[in-house]
Amino acid sequence: MDFLQKLLNIVLLPLTLIAILFLLPPFLFLKYLFSLKRYICSENVANKVVIITGASSGIGEHIAYEYARRGAILALVARRENRLRIVANKSRELGSPEVIVIRADVSKDEECKHFIDETMNHFGRLDHLVNNAGVVRVDLFEDSSDIASIMDINFWGSVYSTHYAVPHLRKSKGKIVVISSVAAWLCTPRLSFYNASKAAQICFFESLRAEFGPDIGITIVTPGAIESEMTQGQFFPKIETPWMPVESTERCAKAIVDSTCKGDMYLTKPSWVRVGFWMRVLCPEVFEWCLHSILVNRPRTRQN
Repeated sequence: MDFLQKLLNIVLLPLTLIAILFLLPPFLFLKYLFSLKRYICSENVANKVVIITGASSGIGEHIAYEYARRGAILALVARRENRLRIVANKSRELGSPEVIVIRADVSKDEECKHFIDETMNHFGRLDHLVNNAGVVRVDLFEDSSDIASIMDINFWGSVYSTHYAVPHLRKSKGKIVVISSVAAWLCTPRLSFYNASKAAQICFFESLRAEFGPDIGITIVTPGAIESEMTQGQFFPKIETPWMPVESTERCAKAIVDSTCKGDMYLTKPSWVRVGFWMRVLCPEVFEWCLHSILVNRPRTRQN
């Protein structure tokens, strides 16, 4: 057994690289052809039922507007009911045939069951589930508090919602949209628990994709810095620099719905932030030094 392990350590990597060199060009060509097919045969969501969690603001709000423009029927879920009603009214104006508002906290299992059941009782079907609800806490690890709520909302909230939605999505051959974050693989300082919750979310839904196969489509979205309450809050304005422009929420939402309707597996928006992933893989020491210098050692100015 030791000999086999040593042999694999020596030969497996070069053999894999050689195989990639030969197989990657035809694979990329086929992938391009399939992407064209998905673009041409993009799903029409008119009169389809879509649940959006965290729909009271930010990305979730604008995803609601984008689905509304395409004629989808919406079930909007969040904790702030008054704010949800404003989003619902605008969604109707933009073209949604019907919108319902459901106040719920996704960190609570029973409330996730409630909004799935409420949607099914009202509309009788479910086509898309958008797991968007999320929170962020920005602190050094030693100063962190209330850390359980981050995992409860960002990870368990999407798990609970999906658990109760899956039987209905199987019937409609529906789709799940997961709004994660580039933080899952950038591992940004001061966001350790947020990063971990988003990494767990991605791993979970990648596992589900392999389990579900073609029965339910899953699009995993990893946004960078997007205009929202999170980026306009306590953290991002204080480190705003030319190297980190903030993407428009409207453009991000349109790209998410486009990608979902095409059946894409992944979407990173803006796409340039994927450079960070390759920097982290190819030169992790330099990458971590840059993050520490910019986000930990750099003095943080206070807003008046």
